[in-house]
Amino acid sequence: MPVLAEVVFESLPFDGGVVSVVRNGVSLGTVIAVVCSWQRNRSILWAIIAGLLSWIYVIYFAITRRPEETRSGW
Repeated sequence: MPVLAEVVFESLPFDGGVVSVVRNGVSLGTVIAVVCSWQRNRSILWAIIAGLLSWIYVIYFAITRRPEETRSGW
């Protein structure tokens, strides 16, 4: 299975402490938003927009979920 993105965490010294920084990659919120948008709309444009909105779209999707988008039996 191909890797979607590589996220690199790096610890940098900062005034006696350490700061963690994400250098590049795709966030979990972006991946969830794109998958949810694709499942609902089957549109590349809407998937890109959802990916840019990330967690905002994930929360919107969770609030506006339709009955056929939930797993029955859980």
